[in-house]
Amino acid sequence: METLPFSASHSKQISRPKCFSTFTAFNSKAGLSRVFFVRTTHLNCSRRRNKLSVKNIASDQRQREQELNGSASNGASPVPIFSDSESIAASIKYHAEFTPSFAPDKFDLPKAYVATADSVRDSLIINWNATYEYYEKLNVKQAYYLSMEYLQGRALLNAIGNLELTGAYAEALRKLGHNLEDVSKQEQVAALGNGGLGRLASCFLDSLATLNYPAWGYGIRYRYGLFKQLITKNGQEEVAESWLEMGNPWEIPRNDVSYHVKFYGEVVTNPDGSKKWVGGENVTAVAYDVPIPGYKTKTTINLRLWSTKVAPEAIDLQSFNIGDHAKAYAALKNAEKICYILYPGDESKEGKILRLKQQYTLCSASLQDIIARFERRSGETVNWENLPEKVAVQMNDTHPTLCIPELIRILMDVKGLSWKEAWNITQRTVAYTNHTVLPEALEKWGFDLLQELLPRHVEIIGTIDEELIHTIIAEYGTEDHDLLQQKLKKLRILDNVKLPESVVALLVKPKKSLTVESVKKTEVKDEEDTLTEEEEEEEEEEEVEGESNNDDIMEEKDEMIFEPDPKLPRLVRMANLCVVGGSAVNGVAQIHSEIVKKEVFNDFYELWPEKFQNKTNGVTPRRWIRFSNPDLSNIINKWIGTEDWVLNTEKLMTLRKFADNEDLQSEWRQSKRRNKMKVASFLEEKTGYIVSPDAMFDVQIKRIHEYKRQLLNIMGIVYRYKKMKEMSPEERERSYVPRVCIFGGKAFATYVQAKRIVKFITDVGATVNRDPEIGDLLKVVFVPDYNVSVAEVLIPGSELSQHISTAGMEASGTSNMKFAMNGCLLIGTLDGANVEIRQEVGEENFFLFGARAEEIEGLRKERAEGKFVADPRFEELKAFVRSGVFGPYNYGELMGSLEGNEGYGRADYFLVGKDFPGYIECQEKVDEAYRDQKKWTRMSILNTAGSYKFSSDRTIHEYARDIWRIDPVLLP
Repeated sequence: METLPFSASHSKQISRPKCFSTFTAFNSKAGLSRVFFVRTTHLNCSRRRNKLSVKNIASDQRQREQELNGSASNGASPVPIFSDSESIAASIKYHAEFTPSFAPDKFDLPKAYVATADSVRDSLIINWNATYEYYEKLNVKQAYYLSMEYLQGRALLNAIGNLELTGAYAEALRKLGHNLEDVSKQEQVAALGNGGLGRLASCFLDSLATLNYPAWGYGIRYRYGLFKQLITKNGQEEVAESWLEMGNPWEIPRNDVSYHVKFYGEVVTNPDGSKKWVGGENVTAVAYDVPIPGYKTKTTINLRLWSTKVAPEAIDLQSFNIGDHAKAYAALKNAEKICYILYPGDESKEGKILRLKQQYTLCSASLQDIIARFERRSGETVNWENLPEKVAVQMNDTHPTLCIPELIRILMDVKGLSWKEAWNITQRTVAYTNHTVLPEALEKWGFDLLQELLPRHVEIIGTIDEELIHTIIAEYGTEDHDLLQQKLKKLRILDNVKLPESVVALLVKPKKSLTVESVKKTEVKDEEDTLTEEEEEEEEEEEVEGESNNDDIMEEKDEMIFEPDPKLPRLVRMANLCVVGGSAVNGVAQIHSEIVKKEVFNDFYELWPEKFQNKTNGVTPRRWIRFSNPDLSNIINKWIGTEDWVLNTEKLMTLRKFADNEDLQSEWRQSKRRNKMKVASFLEEKTGYIVSPDAMFDVQIKRIHEYKRQLLNIMGIVYRYKKMKEMSPEERERSYVPRVCIFGGKAFATYVQAKRIVKFITDVGATVNRDPEIGDLLKVVFVPDYNVSVAEVLIPGSELSQHISTAGMEASGTSNMKFAMNGCLLIGTLDGANVEIRQEVGEENFFLFGARAEEIEGLRKERAEGKFVADPRFEELKAFVRSGVFGPYNYGELMGSLEGNEGYGRADYFLVGKDFPGYIECQEKVDEAYRDQKKWTRMSILNTAGSYKFSSDRTIHEYARDIWRIDPVLLP
């Protein structure tokens, strides 16, 4: 055996068998090489014999210089540490032994996953460090994306796919006795989001890295996520997520990166007039970093997640020792619970406080970090006017709104800038993406609650509100009080809060001034007919003297005072603050952006039309076709003649000229069937239901909400079932195409009506799926605990996807884009991105029904006036549900929500009954089209071809160009 020194300062020797070779990972900051001695032969010999040795050595000066000259600042190598299967296998074995997360006596699937992830992470870290060393050197402008949610999905396959190492890792794991697909399934899905908002954020990070834009994401590291959904006989039940129980190999704790976050306390004014926020409750936000690799590029950007804790001295040892453990740990638990759960219930005051703490923690820690990085890059002299030239902060919905007052607080109270300077810088730095037209989703927080928790921020928001009011007055004047009051009601940030004194002085004007004595003399004059000349002279002298005595003046004041209503709550409207404080406001689909301008923020649009933009959402084609549907990807590569479409989706349009080619159609159908077989196996594993891959797979997977109208879908299924039961077997076969109707999605834990819908779907499935008369003609399956990884299985095998929200209520949607990319046909309303998808894929290739957005208000008014007449089929259907055919559960409340003309939870606010006739007629057209498989396959191909526009790469280019003003930075 050959013997080598461990290091210059260690006398310990490590023996290296001659059958081992070396590869080196260089840390350019430390100037050290980590040399791995790895076995390159006999990889399948016993694990006990396959022990690996590792040592650190100090490189000689020449080697260090050579390595540094090839590092990030001078052209880092894009090649990972290892790219061949033998080196990868050795790396995995190294991590299995020397980065242990499991007992040493086994190399089972969980251990293989963690060791493989650690191996991949080594490659990511090299490119990650290179990326940010290069950005630091150039001091480029950077975008920071703040979101309360990130739905990343499993990272392993995505990472090795982006590194172009899928084949090598698959081969390496085969040599070690495992299958890559089986290993990847061991990964716990990061429970950092809920729905489309979080998945959009993750798609954006993928595109930012792939397109070489300098950017970071910021979020919260939720320990227990939203919840894990269980489907029982009672419907949906929630338990805490356990995704962190076995550790997360993708995250890197940054214990040296932490910031204090304050709550409560008071604001004191210093002698120089500056403000200081003191006292209160303090927690510490600690950074956890997750590398986000780009596709076919060295660029690897960062997602920084915050976790909260307190200093050890905050634990009350005295209370602990006398047995009062709850008191001893109170500060610790108060800090930790901030990052326990995504969207804790906010019906109670405690729930509202916790949500606000989460939002402020995200904003405060992230902005402190952003400011620290800006200062470090600026060197000894910091020019704060340059901040908007180096930093762009994007708020993903209203959750990060507190960024605006927090940035002002830091600039004023910590950095010493004036109000005017801080306000100007903030307005040029921050931008806002609106994701909803639903009033309940446009966040409003109680003024008193916010003042209690964040007193300094309420002062700052009050000043912003005051500036806004003066802008409104300058625009509309004070003469028309009705108009002014209307504008203030719609535009103010502080709703039902008393006007500032500076504004009251402008609005309340004296009509005329009279002296006290003159009033008295006037009253006397009413009683006397005349005054003598001497009396009149004396009166005039007294009036002159009275004019100099202000105390004697009585003003008859204007009656319009704009007083708040004591019966209504005082609120802070976060969306209004976003619009006022941001440089840009964007909607996320053409129709949504128009609604934002014409309805949601119309009065703001009249003030600042230049602020409003559209940025139609997109999804990453890497995850949603290339990696989740490799079978289809290979067909696309073959027929287009290149795989460049993964980066340039416009090339998908080439498929249009082959849409009628029989060979392509045959390959297309075979691919879809293979994916359907995977879905069928998955459904049996997850639910126990056996479905036929010969049936049409009809899918609706998204957050359960009344406006998304899963209720319309299941009512349509019940109608189908009822009609089938009324027919003979022969009539059923002739009338209906076999269908498997698949649902997935979570209802928020306190959203009672949504949970009733889940229960209804599962009850219908339990009845229909066990009906021997129906057999494979109709199956209804609810997939529990829907997440990104579930979507990656279901979407490639789907043939019809339902996007049937009430028109004008879905901002965009992104699952519709994923389905279209995978050749799935859509049935839907003209809502959100459906409008643009239909334009691109062709009207004839989209199944359209339902009322238009411009009709909705009139239809609701018609209902309120009692003029709506329900379709008889719909009325029969409700009676059928109430009959108990789907079990003993009382569906009176659910069906009752579709009845009446007014009232909360009544009157069919989402127009299920109105759109029902058009929906079932449209479904008949779906059946007809599906019978002609040649026609259906052509439509499927054209849907994939038409999805070219909906890549998140295009969306990110538009954000970078129009809002952030940043350029791509390609590492040399």
